[in-house]
Order: sequence, then C-alpha cells, then structure tokens
Amino acid sequence: MEKTRAGIQSVEVGFTLLEVLAQAHGPLMLRDLAATAGMSAAKAHRYLVSFQRLGLVVQDSGNTRYDLGPAALKLGLASLARLDSMKMARERVPALLEQVGHHTLALAVWGNHGPTIVHWEESQLAVTVSLRLGDVMPLLSSATGRCFAAYALPEAIAAMLHTELAQAQKSARRDLPNTPEQVQAVLADVRARGMARVVDTLLPGIVGFCAPVFDADQHMALGLVVLGSAATLDVDWDASVATALRTAAAQLSADLGYMP
Repeated sequence: MEKTRAGIQSVEVGFTLLEVLAQAHGPLMLRDLAATAGMSAAKAHRYLVSFQRLGLVVQDSGNTRYDLGPAALKLGLASLARLDSMKMARERVPALLEQVGHHTLALAVWGNHGPTIVHWEESQLAVTVSLRLGDVMPLLSSATGRCFAAYALPEAIAAMLHTELAQAQKSARRDLPNTPEQVQAVLADVRARGMARVVDTLLPGIVGFCAPVFDADQHMALGLVVLGSAATLDVDWDASVATALRTAAAQLSADLGYMP
C-alpha cells in the first residue's frame, strides 16, 4: 500500500469551513459556520481572517455573515473550464463494470439526431447486444431515450417524440406509451426515480437502465447505461446493479460541479 504522504493538517482543517460554505444555501453566521464545521467559533474565526485576506471568503459588514469570495469563484471557474465529462466517465467505466457484473456498460450523449451511444464496454461473459457506437436510441422504447427525454427541453425532443408516438399508436404496442399523457407519466416516473428502466421493449430479453449525469449548469451531460439479459440482470430498482449505476452517476455529477 502507498504510504500516507505528509501534509499540512491546518490547511485540511481550514478547508472544512470552505466546504461548509460551498454546500450552504447562503451566507452563514460565524457560530453556525463553526458548528457545522465541527470547531469552536474562535478557531473558525482565525481561519476566516486568513481566508478573507486571500479573497476566498468575504464578510458582509451589515449582518456579519460569511460567504465564499471572488478567489473561490475564480478557482471554481478555472476548474470547471478544464473538466471533460466524457473523459471522466470513460475512466470510471472499468471500475463500474466490475460492480455491475457480467453485463454491458455504455455512455450516451445527446447528438444531432437524439440520444447517441458514444462509448461501449462489456465483460467477457456479457450477453451479446446488437447495439454499437453511433446508434441513436429511441425516446420511448429505450432506457437511454427515456432518460434524456425526461430531462430535455420539450422543444428539443418535440419532433422526435411526435414521430415515435405516432409509430407507437400505429403498432398498438401495449409496452409503450400511446398518448401524450402516458408519455408524460413515464417521464415523470424517470425523474421521480432518478433513472430510467426498460424490460424487453427495445430488444427481446434485454433489460436496460440509464442514469443521468448532470453538469454545473444543471444540464444532463451524458447517460450511464447498463444492459444485460433479463435472466441475469435484476430489474429491481433497489438491486445492486441499479444502485451502483445511480451512485456512480451521482458521484460523477458532483465531480462535474452539479449541485441539486
């Protein structure tokens, strides 16, 4: 194991105050800031004096509350400008693949023609799925499509949704929403659960989950997708595969600067 490297403990302790301010909904009084950070007001005040000098923290002269300062904003913007959501997602796929077992993992983004598969990895024992890079996922019959549709602007999906809804009505498939009201109910369920799921709707015998990853602008940056055989992939919303996917998407969103 790698030996623990020496650091400056006071810097790590002081950062706790900045982290509390970052997670707060607004400026905080000294006593509340200190209590949340788990330190005395006197100790917190000494750190805040130094942070003020550096521009990391500012204090309102009227109500004496503390908030993040211009230097913190500058650091945050610089960090966001260097983030590459796809690179970060691809780096996490191998570890996530180990968690979800003998299934297939994919990454999808919103392309020129809709939700598009842009990365694909599968375990050696995964069931072969006839989807490949560049495939555009339908909005109504795929977990990926439902996930993107749930968080997209209505005008962005209107034409594609109109076409698919007409096809669903013509085919009279009972496993797909057939009216605008049913579509909205499906998308509302995706938002309520925080992810989408389909069973046998896109490919026979295949289960699909898709969890959204959001960026700092509250937009869905990409979708984390798991595909597997209905015989081996537990379709329960709280099963290990769904839980691992949801957790990974939430962590990646947080690392991209998303704050719910």
